[in-house]
Amino acid sequence: MNKQIIIMKNISREGPGILKEVLEGKNLDFKIIEVQTGEDFPSLKNCAALIVLGGPDSANSKSEKMLKEISYVQKALLMRVPYLGVCLGLQVLVKAAGGSVIKSPVKEIGFRDHDGKYFEVKLTKEGKIDPIFENFPEEFKVFQLHGEMVKLSKDMRLLGKGRFCRNQVVRVGENAYGIQGHLEVTRKMLLRWVKEDYDLKKLNTEKLIEDFERIYPEFSLNGRRFFQNFLNLCGF
Repeated sequence: MNKQIIIMKNISREGPGILKEVLEGKNLDFKIIEVQTGEDFPSLKNCAALIVLGGPDSANSKSEKMLKEISYVQKALLMRVPYLGVCLGLQVLVKAAGGSVIKSPVKEIGFRDHDGKYFEVKLTKEGKIDPIFENFPEEFKVFQLHGEMVKLSKDMRLLGKGRFCRNQVVRVGENAYGIQGHLEVTRKMLLRWVKEDYDLKKLNTEKLIEDFERIYPEFSLNGRRFFQNFLNLCGF
């Protein structure tokens, strides 16, 4: 049986977006699991990579859904399955690997902070040489949608940091990565998010879309490069 990439969606609106476009462009076999519906998790035996996307849950939740998800990721780490977590997916990774999730000093929502500056991630010294950031700029813009952040254990590596929420991109071991911000967002996704997400509803939708259109060429290029670099690490 051929190995398959497993993508876990924690809520229907937060799909793989640009990541899906990259996967389809390479004709790679992937399966999307709708976690919020209670869909069974597939065996990790034939998993080529595990990707966990964002959602409104807290990784600190004691719900059956979250406990099951963290346990599943722990198994993937023990099996050394390549892993990529986005937003909640990062927090699940850190929690599964022995770190913690705490309240962020600033709730980061949208493309800009309260000073009107774009949310940007700056690569650390270690991030600059990590293969996940091959051919990447030292600083890049991200879309943010979170009120919690990760606290790392001593064996985790910080690859990218932010102005307010410091721990933005993390590596656990050799092949497990997580990013707090979003690089997968497409216009179609954003239009749905602004209608459904509680925090995004509070923002000026017109300005949010304007920001998206303004930075999209750069944003989408970095998103494709990031996901392609991860797939390269997986051997694709």
